[in-house]
Amino acid sequence: MALLPIRPLVRYAAALALSCAVVAGVGLGPARGQNIPPRLFGSIEFIGGSLSALPQWTGVLRKIQAEAAVYETCDRGSANRDISACPSPAIAAWLDHVRSLKGLPPRRQLTELNSFLNRWIYRLDEENFKVEDYWASPLEFLARSGDCEDYAIIKYVSLKALGFNVKDLRIVVVQDVIRNLPHAVLAVYLGGDILIMDSLFEGVLPHSQVTFYKPYYSVNETTRWAHVPTQRPRRSVPPGVTR
Repeated sequence: MALLPIRPLVRYAAALALSCAVVAGVGLGPARGQNIPPRLFGSIEFIGGSLSALPQWTGVLRKIQAEAAVYETCDRGSANRDISACPSPAIAAWLDHVRSLKGLPPRRQLTELNSFLNRWIYRLDEENFKVEDYWASPLEFLARSGDCEDYAIIKYVSLKALGFNVKDLRIVVVQDVIRNLPHAVLAVYLGGDILIMDSLFEGVLPHSQVTFYKPYYSVNETTRWAHVPTQRPRRSVPPGVTR
């Protein structure tokens, strides 16, 4: 997959202010008590307020809900499948791939799904949608591809279809200290660890091995979190990872 520069997610600069508010102790409560250990990417996390503070995310959740009928039409395992009415072969291929992963060990599901969806070519929002920051739904991504958060979104929806609980899934907005750019990944809480699905590399790695990201905030359908790093990210990649 071609790796193109990623423009800052300017509409989410407020997350930086949110982190500052956490440090100052303003208006937020800790996720699980005051003296919590470092968590995602070596950070301390705090539960934020309403998801309405992230309109791109709430907007894409509405689009996903609206797309449910198309998923049914294109899914070969659905009683309502009608391949002649499926808008594109890419949608059917995606749903077929997700269905093929059912019954596999969860870690293998993550690896196979990450590799499959990373085949879509990275495209900037300005090229794709003529705006600086746009969060695409799965159908939009399959039709036009997308940038980092769009990969994370379709992986999130795919894992939900495989039976993963949303409480174990988070889209995470980070700073990539190697490229000095904002980025987004999907974090999956599995078996006492946190695994990272990234559009920049094929492998699915424990978060403790992905040392070049500084988290700003994370979100799922129910909760958003602010993150305060407790350690300095390193500008090195694990052996065998190509970025």
